[in-house]
Amino acid sequence: MSITAEDFLPDSLLDTFRERAVIHDRENTFPEDDLADLRERGYLRLLVPTELGGLGASLLEATRIQRRLAQAAPATALSMNMHLVVTGAALHAHRLGMDSVRTILEDAAADQLFAFGISEAGNDAMLFDASTRADEQPDGGFQLTGTKIFTSLAPVWDRLVAHGRVAEASEADPKLLFGVLERTDAIEVLDDWDTHGMRPSQSRTTKLHAAPVAAERVLTSTPVGPNQDSFVMGIFGAFELLIASVYTGIAERALAVGTRIATTRHNATKGIVHADDPDIRWRLANAAIAVDGIVLQIEKVTADLDALGTGESGTGLTDHGPRWFLHFSGVKSRATETAISAVDQVLRASGGAQYFRRSELERLSRDVRAGMYHPSDEESVHASYAKALLGDIGTPRPALPR
Repeated sequence: MSITAEDFLPDSLLDTFRERAVIHDRENTFPEDDLADLRERGYLRLLVPTELGGLGASLLEATRIQRRLAQAAPATALSMNMHLVVTGAALHAHRLGMDSVRTILEDAAADQLFAFGISEAGNDAMLFDASTRADEQPDGGFQLTGTKIFTSLAPVWDRLVAHGRVAEASEADPKLLFGVLERTDAIEVLDDWDTHGMRPSQSRTTKLHAAPVAAERVLTSTPVGPNQDSFVMGIFGAFELLIASVYTGIAERALAVGTRIATTRHNATKGIVHADDPDIRWRLANAAIAVDGIVLQIEKVTADLDALGTGESGTGLTDHGPRWFLHFSGVKSRATETAISAVDQVLRASGGAQYFRRSELERLSRDVRAGMYHPSDEESVHASYAKALLGDIGTPRPALPR
C-alpha cells in the first residue's frame, strides 16, 4: 500500500511543527514533542517491512515524507534522517540477503530510535576508513574507542550505529567493523551544539570509551577503502538521498514563503505589487526551475535504488553498476548547492524585512547552509568525478604526438 507524504504528515501537524521550530531554534533545544508526535505516527517503523512489523514504505516514499517534514521543521527532518538512514541501509541489505541487519529492523519495529555515528574530525574517507579503534573481544564482540562528531539525535537515541578500524587486522589488509552500540557509561555525549543553523538537531560530539559492541550486534566487516558491501552501500545511498531531500524541502518552503510575500508586498515607486515586477518574477522562477530539476533527480535515483533492492525492473529503472556512488554523491551535491542558491534568490526577491530574526526566511537561510558541511562535500564529489573521467593523478598517459 502506498504511503503518501500528505496523508502521513497532515497540514495541521506541520503547522504545529513550524510553530515549535521557531522556539527550538531560539532556545537551541531538541524538539522532543516533534519526536513524540512522529513516534505516534509510526515514523520509526516507516522503512521496516510489513512482515517484520513495520509500515513497509519504500525509500522513495521516505524521501517525499522528509521533503515535506523539512518544509515545516528542517532540523527535526535532519535529525530523523539519521534513523531513516540506518533503517534504510538495513532495508537495502536485508533485501539483498544480509542476515545481520535484521535486528535493526526488528528494533525499529519495536520503536527503538537509531542514530548514526560515522563522522570523525579530519576523516574525509568517512564510511571507508575510521580513526576510531575497534578492539576484538574473546566472545566475538568489539570495543570502540574514538570520537564521533555530528551525531544527530544525540540527546535521545536508543541505538547508535558506529564503525572503527579493527586493531587486530594487518597493516597490509586493514579492516573496518560496523556495529550497533547501546547507551552505556562507556559513551559520553558532549553538550557542545551551538551553531549557525540546524540548531534543534543537537548533533553533538560523542566520545566512545571502549564502548561495547556485542557479538550479535556486529553488522559487517569491510576492507578499508571503497567497497560494495550491501550495508555500506545502503548507508551511502540512503544518507545522500535523504540529505538531498531535506535541503530540497527547505528550498520548496522558501519558494512558498517567497511567493506569498510577492503577492502581498507593494513597490511604492512603481505602483505595483511585487508579483507583477519582472525582476521578482524572474528570481522566483529561476529558483523554482532549479528546485524542480533536483526533485526529479532525487526521485529517479531513489526509485532505481529501491528497484535494485527488490529485484524489480521496468521502463526507466536502471542499475547504475560502478557509478552508483557517483550518482549518490552527485545528487546530494547538486541538491544542497541548488537549495542554498534558491533560498538566496527568494531572499533577494523578498526585501529587507526578511533579515530580521522574526522572519521564517531568515531561519531557512541559516538552516539551508548546513547542507554544504554534510558528506559528500564539494571537494570529494569533484575528486570522485575527476577520477572517473581521468583516472588517478599520475596515471600513465599516451605519449603526446611530436
